[in-house]
Amino acid sequence: MTVRNLDALFRPESVAVIGASKRPGSIGEMVWTRVLDGGFGGTLWPVNPKYDELDGHRVFADVGDLTLPPTVALICTPPATWAAIVHRLGGMGTRAAIIVGEVRCDDDRTALRHTLAAARPHLLRIVGPGSIGVMTPALGAHLGAPSSTVKAGGVAWVSQSNALTNAVLGWAHARGLGFSHAVALGDEADVDAGDVLDYLASDPGTRAILLELDTVRAARKFMSAARAAARNKPVLALRPGRADPSDALYTAAFRRAGMVRVDSLDDLLDEIETLGVGRVAASDTATLITSDRGVAALACDAFVAAGDTLARWPDGATEVVRQALPNVTPGNPLLLGDDARPEHFGTALEVLASQRATGTAFVVHASTHSAPAAQVARVLIAQHKFAYRGLLACFFGGVDTATRDALHAQGIPVHTTPQRLASAFARLVDYRLGRELLMQTPEGLPARLPESIDAAQAEACAALAAAEAAHAGESTGVKLTGEGAARLLGHFGLVVEPKESAERVVVDITVELHDDENFGPVFLFTAPSPDDVSPPMRTYGLPPLNPILARDIVGRSPYARYVPAEPSLIALTALSQAVCDVREIVGLSLTLRVFQSRTVVVAPCVRLARKRSRLAIVPYPRRFEETLDWHGLRVTIRPIRPEDEAAHSELVKAMTPDDLRLRFFGAVRSFDHSQLARMTQIDYDREMALIATITDEHGSTHTIGVVRAIADPDNETAEFAVALRSDQKGRKLGRLLIERIIAYTRARGTHWLVGEALRENTPMIRLAQACGFTVTTTEDPGVVGFRLALEESSSPAPT
Repeated sequence: MTVRNLDALFRPESVAVIGASKRPGSIGEMVWTRVLDGGFGGTLWPVNPKYDELDGHRVFADVGDLTLPPTVALICTPPATWAAIVHRLGGMGTRAAIIVGEVRCDDDRTALRHTLAAARPHLLRIVGPGSIGVMTPALGAHLGAPSSTVKAGGVAWVSQSNALTNAVLGWAHARGLGFSHAVALGDEADVDAGDVLDYLASDPGTRAILLELDTVRAARKFMSAARAAARNKPVLALRPGRADPSDALYTAAFRRAGMVRVDSLDDLLDEIETLGVGRVAASDTATLITSDRGVAALACDAFVAAGDTLARWPDGATEVVRQALPNVTPGNPLLLGDDARPEHFGTALEVLASQRATGTAFVVHASTHSAPAAQVARVLIAQHKFAYRGLLACFFGGVDTATRDALHAQGIPVHTTPQRLASAFARLVDYRLGRELLMQTPEGLPARLPESIDAAQAEACAALAAAEAAHAGESTGVKLTGEGAARLLGHFGLVVEPKESAERVVVDITVELHDDENFGPVFLFTAPSPDDVSPPMRTYGLPPLNPILARDIVGRSPYARYVPAEPSLIALTALSQAVCDVREIVGLSLTLRVFQSRTVVVAPCVRLARKRSRLAIVPYPRRFEETLDWHGLRVTIRPIRPEDEAAHSELVKAMTPDDLRLRFFGAVRSFDHSQLARMTQIDYDREMALIATITDEHGSTHTIGVVRAIADPDNETAEFAVALRSDQKGRKLGRLLIERIIAYTRARGTHWLVGEALRENTPMIRLAQACGFTVTTTEDPGVVGFRLALEESSSPAPT
């Protein structure tokens, strides 16, 4: 995974079009024309030995004739030329290239392999081949051959399809909508969807990401990038092919990553309007404001179909509205009446501003003699500041271009039907719920004793060794059934019972684990319809699971309302823990028999082998746990877990205001649930937080220190920070933790460990120096930097 040099693609300073041409219909002509039409403000160099001049620009005969390296090169020449061009560009210092031409035969595929090999030593990034380009409209950078120029906006578009990209760009252009970036990935020979998601996750100009893809090529990278992006901004995904047998797995993966899956291109296009224009605050409900009873009925039907998101008004809202608008029918929907005038819409917004429980304001209006659409729009523009939770509008028949653009300028999305408006808002609600799922603090299971996990691992290895001995050393794998499978699963608290039971069975859920070529080990849960009306249960789950994630699976089951969830949650979490902790488990099949008060395992079969694919989501890394004696205390150092939120809050409260200021570079009193969840619910694939804990005489566990390292996506540099309880300072706990994070990042292959501290924080500066860090200056005179090379052959120090 790497975002290395992707800033060159999205913030180019100079561009070379290699193969720029005047020949109508050629790739070189299309690319050159589009770059010119886009109005790129940087330096532009056409390269082609057949010309001396193109549209007033001097043409260079060869890449080697360029006086400076271009930031980005657009390669429009035949595949046989790509490797030599890329080799020359890489040597010059060019950081990225976009290959517009396609790979069509074996010779082309060979040429592509040579091209990638030529790019690799120079860290030159390649988009494509077969890409219509990368567009950054704010810079006028249309790097490729899109069918139309693109306006600037707040939504990023990322797609594996050139045709859909052209369709979406044309649709948005016709409606005055724009993009922060638009990326056609092409064949993803180098830069892929995960890389781009990683970059866009922290791009300040991108408020939301719309993703269209057919396949995921590197699932762990993609899931890690998608989860990081979805924590920061809405990510909506469209995947064609509902008939594809693996489609349900993609749905589960998208949901697990916090993305919202949309069902059609129309839905995705609607979100360009909602997310690209609107600045809708976090709200799960809305109030509908309209003048006509028939329009209100249509709109209410749309909201019910989309998820019933109309707000229930608080007690005081009705009376407040009645006093301000005595002739209206207060309630939700708020009916202003057939004779409503434009100013009544503005009054409604102003009155509801104090009633925040009424949610986002939706104005749905069909033009009337007393309230023409354009005049109502002007009132919304004037009064939109009162819409505390945001404002969305629907004008039947639409509005003229000038009015639409004026609404857009104030962040007011405009839809043409209540159905589109309601569905677009419902997807925002889905995103917020999914994001909350990512941020949830799981209740956790009782800590599984390491001895039990070790025993399970030993049993698996012994079974494999016996099978290999029987087959003269060949690693053929082994199936465990009956007593062997029961014993192995029993280490994780799972109860295996025979098929017969006098107790009434609510449902038998079939559980299978298989190794997917994209996502690695995944669970498939199936069960019949409970009433011959509801659809049967067929749901995927990606390990690791905890009770909260298991609840999300169980809660969407048609059986959720029939039985208490807790026993099933414990069983699903235990199965996940077995798969995560015993890496020799490559497959299993069993039945979870759910009774009214308990859940047991029936007929388990566990397949073991020496190798399996990596999990798409990194589980809790138990191997970094250790317990040691320290200044008379028994201290455990381990990776942080989601259930540490309460203890982490206690740690912050136990720090003095001055210690908090030195650690967080400003006045900090406390952290809310969302902030604490980000600290405790980490992605172990790119971040590590090691905590030091002690247990008091009452058996309660307390966190007394934490050290954290967050790596950039290409693992070149990790930034560290350390925090200690104020009453534990001066006892060398900080050094104990920093030495372990150094060892962790070094073992992970990270090149540099860096950090910062306020210049006045002399204890931290002395500690960093004692641990081997070099102290450096920064752009802020009040802040110093730390850096430590973790490998002798590390690349130049980060600046």
